[in-house]
Amino acid sequence: MVRSLIAVVGLLVAWSGQGMAAQSAPAYLLSPGDVVMISVWQEDSLRQEATVLPDGSITFPLAGRIDVAGLDVTAVEKQVATKLEKFLPDPNVSVVVKSIAGNLVYVQGKVIKPGPVQMAGPTAVLQALSMSGGLDKFADESEIKVVRGSGASQRILPVRYKDLVSGRDMSTNFQLQAGDTLVVP
Repeated sequence: MVRSLIAVVGLLVAWSGQGMAAQSAPAYLLSPGDVVMISVWQEDSLRQEATVLPDGSITFPLAGRIDVAGLDVTAVEKQVATKLEKFLPDPNVSVVVKSIAGNLVYVQGKVIKPGPVQMAGPTAVLQALSMSGGLDKFADESEIKVVRGSGASQRILPVRYKDLVSGRDMSTNFQLQAGDTLVVP
């Protein structure tokens, strides 16, 4: 009986831990090219799709231009609501991601299928290489790198491919971010 009770408690703890992990998953951050549907409750004229422009902004009636790149939908809802408060008492704003077209990384060089790779969720270096068909026979495995832009500057993140595929060291299997370029010379 005691063993059964301990097993049940163990299962409940494990189950609640999984629920906690699901809740702590990072929110999706908007990128240029993404499409969102914005609506204001009980205001049919304030319902519109908006594409995140290359400068990271959208426009919405009455609210005007709003910078949204790098924000999750909750933050965008708050920004739109704040701007609408001049015109509407306590606006209830809803933002829904319709398309993640801006969530791209670029794989260039000696891979089977170079070009943009759509990230439907968290994507690491090995996954992006796999989605690009893998390395071609002339690829220089020792010189693979991730080029990551941050404002006006760029960072180079070297990838130790042999360590990744052998499973010895996964520290350079970087989680890619929208706009990263994976270079395979």
